[in-house]
Amino acid sequence: MTPDLMEAGAQMLAAHRSKTASVVDGGEVYFGQGVALYVEEITVSFDGFRALNKLSLTIDVGELRCIIGPNGAGKTTMMDCITGKTRPDSGTVFFGSNIDLLRLSEPQIAQAGVGRKFQKPTVYEQLSVFENLELALKADRRVRAALFHRLSGEQLDRIAEVLVLIHLKDEARRTAGLLSHGQKQWLEIGMLLMQDPKLLLLDEPVAGMTDEETERTAELFLTLEGQHSLVVVEHDMKFVDQLTQGRKKVTVLHEGSVLAEGLLSEVQANEKVVEVYLGR
Repeated sequence: MTPDLMEAGAQMLAAHRSKTASVVDGGEVYFGQGVALYVEEITVSFDGFRALNKLSLTIDVGELRCIIGPNGAGKTTMMDCITGKTRPDSGTVFFGSNIDLLRLSEPQIAQAGVGRKFQKPTVYEQLSVFENLELALKADRRVRAALFHRLSGEQLDRIAEVLVLIHLKDEARRTAGLLSHGQKQWLEIGMLLMQDPKLLLLDEPVAGMTDEETERTAELFLTLEGQHSLVVVEHDMKFVDQLTQGRKKVTVLHEGSVLAEGLLSEVQANEKVVEVYLGR
């Protein structure tokens, strides 16, 4: 990595971390109740349009939950509220049982252990896959320290572990801009994992992927299940089926509220879900 690129990346990280220097008033997140995320009766209105209408849901620690629903159902707005991008008109959002996310800024929420992946991958395209993961390390490094920083054995092991996990071990030295769309998605997920989030929010992660990439992504998420709590917003029902394996809960949103919740087979048989989303 050239010094100018290293410095640019380090400056961005330093600016981000300076905003999060004071962690959260609640301290470390507490999962003693077995719940990773509490969303209770959040309502959001934009110019008279109610994007969320007293939406409530809970995500258990280590759970993989798929959220489905038609366009305009409130899926993205829900994620925006959880990550601090949008402030609800009313309601509460707690990470664990002690961290009130509505009191925190976006950087503080990320530092607390909530990671979000948007639909379009955002990676440092001029850097290698390895260098992207290196820059995403959670260790706090100032610009000068970053320029001369030598990774510890533990950090190298962690990067190697993530490279295998995201199916990019053989692409470690490849420039990220040369990766396929699916590989860039995996790299961004890997960058999130380097931050060691406890909760991952993933917005249409397989959009634009090939069938093989989609299958590998399902394998990746199933590997992460249990180690992290995952909320996956998705329209690809085949992918949802791969993730849920007939035994995991699916939540259907419609007009800003939970329309139905249960196993995929149950929500697919729900007349209201068929009418507003799945069709006949």
